[in-house]
Amino acid sequence: MGFQTGGALLDFIVLGILQNGDKYGYVLTQQVREMLDVSETAMYPALRRLQKSRLLTTYDRSCQGRNRRYYQLTDEGRRALNAYVTEWEQFKRSMDQILGGNRHDDSAVL
Repeated sequence: MGFQTGGALLDFIVLGILQNGDKYGYVLTQQVREMLDVSETAMYPALRRLQKSRLLTTYDRSCQGRNRRYYQLTDEGRRALNAYVTEWEQFKRSMDQILGGNRHDDSAVL
């Protein structure tokens, strides 16, 4: 079973990954796909949207005769990530309440 997710979760994941350093498109896509079922065809428009919103910037580097496009978090992207983290923590607390907190016994399982 998978959860239907919107663009905000994808944005949050991308920004979260990039807080640890720049990534080129293929590696970034693979890391996102480890957490979220998203196609490559959905990833690149999301990256362009984040870039247009000035949350990401890009630069190219040559590797073995080919260009790799790297994505880098901007200061505005870091602020957006901090806002997502705050919202996530609030959401998580609400979900924990709904699901019974730190379920220590089988009676709390839905």
